[in-house]
Amino acid sequence: MRLGIDLDGVVADFTTGWMAFYNRDFGTTLRVEDSTRWDDMIGLTHFRTIDEFWAWSSDLDGRSVFWHLEPFPGAIEALQDLHRSGHDIFIITAKPDFAIDDTHAWVERHHIPASGLHILEEKWEVDCDIYLDDGPYVLPDILRHRPDRIVCRYVRPWNRPIEGVVDVESFDAFRELVARSAPVSH
Repeated sequence: MRLGIDLDGVVADFTTGWMAFYNRDFGTTLRVEDSTRWDDMIGLTHFRTIDEFWAWSSDLDGRSVFWHLEPFPGAIEALQDLHRSGHDIFIITAKPDFAIDDTHAWVERHHIPASGLHILEEKWEVDCDIYLDDGPYVLPDILRHRPDRIVCRYVRPWNRPIEGVVDVESFDAFRELVARSAPVSH
């Protein structure tokens, strides 16, 4: 099966990453638990616009914030396991232009067995059997354009259930869903 996997908020811990740098640079004490909205990079910081946030996060110790992110525990191993089970992993992520090279480097550095890495806003344009994303605005878009596919919401504080979208709370649950959904070969 073709699995379309988002990076930030699903495989890479974007919130912990940007907060650590923000706390360092601005003397704050933000915690991951403080983030409950999709746009908390604005709501919890002094930045007035997302462009201001991206300008700051584009050069943190010589690299963008995306280069510095840590993977969520078990995420890389789950993707490797899914790949070993015969599934094609397609990373589908939206990023500012400044983060493209760092995103490619991150995927390579973390040994993600990706059959493709797609950086684009319209994630549904990449044809997959199952999609896994955490974006509250992305999920309905995928579902609308790919109603015959399985669309999964990686449950996070910044997203809510969506009718027709399957909730997934862990990579173990996602692996089980993929196993149940895979066609049986004879």
